[in-house]
Amino acid sequence: MRIFVAGATGVIGRILVPLLVTAGYEVTGMTRSTERATAVTAVGAEPAVVDVFDGAALTATVIAARPDVVIHQLTDLTTPPGQGLSDVELVRNARLREEGTANLVAAVVAAEAGRLVAQSVAWLYADGPEPHAEDDPLLAAEGPYSTPTRRAVYELERLVTTDTRFEGIVLRYGRFYGPGTWSETPQEPPTVHVEAAAVAALLAVARGEAGVYNVVDDGGPVSNDKARSVLGWSP
Repeated sequence: MRIFVAGATGVIGRILVPLLVTAGYEVTGMTRSTERATAVTAVGAEPAVVDVFDGAALTATVIAARPDVVIHQLTDLTTPPGQGLSDVELVRNARLREEGTANLVAAVVAAEAGRLVAQSVAWLYADGPEPHAEDDPLLAAEGPYSTPTRRAVYELERLVTTDTRFEGIVLRYGRFYGPGTWSETPQEPPTVHVEAAAVAALLAVARGEAGVYNVVDDGGPVSNDKARSVLGWSP
């Protein structure tokens, strides 16, 4: 099976790509940096250097890779560990979630890939009984208290889960901790270790029906029961 990983050198991608290669998949790892392409090659994957905002180039690249499954692990967050995110970075990342995801979905359709697995977040549930399950309502995307992040998450999930031309799976990750993240230890829940998050994406390649899955640690405000039972995942 052929896998195309968008965001192959990011915090999840650099763990996920070797896992996929070890599992026997043919992997193409996308990065926008020529320098980082060598890291993709080093773990046994085929590098693809392309910017997600260049829709035509992205579509041509994905078609050439002939993937059965595309995994969307793209973010645009460059803040060093321990530092807070600026408004500029949050807006930039929101643009990637909206425009970048739309371009990637178009590429998935053009390449006739059967499944798209995408990264989302698990801390936008509206107030209500806990732990939250996947069908619980999220905070409002519009209105006086909305944010670019909230609107972008809604749009990403809509793009991935409502297109019937492929199976769309959304992994709602808790706040990452572990190597290469903002903290080595869990902070504000819901949380998930970065390596466990990568394993969830590996499992979602071949397991689970289309839909949303919470990928979080045990015992927090969000339930991981569905990921455990359907994907066979454990934190």
